[in-house]
Amino acid sequence: MAAGPPPPLEPSPLPVFPEEGFVEKFLRKTRENPLVPLGCLCTVGVLAYGMICFKKGNTRRSQLMMRARVVAQGVTIAALVGGMVATTVKSR
Repeated sequence: MAAGPPPPLEPSPLPVFPEEGFVEKFLRKTRENPLVPLGCLCTVGVLAYGMICFKKGNTRRSQLMMRARVVAQGVTIAALVGGMVATTVKSR
């Protein structure tokens, strides 16, 4: 029954992935979940407009834009979480 030591295990080759730069990764992630960059742009736009209104002295519009910024950030976070859930469900 004792036939000697077991044969050595051969390591399986690791998968090789192509090198992906910043632009390629950004474009791939944007294609996977296009609502996140759109939400970020919307947030930045509302923030910039709110700051312009603040600089001009239009405090009422400035406060409205700051509230809109919070809403835009919430939508962006919801899109991010939704994209993560969709990716997880798709990978199964």
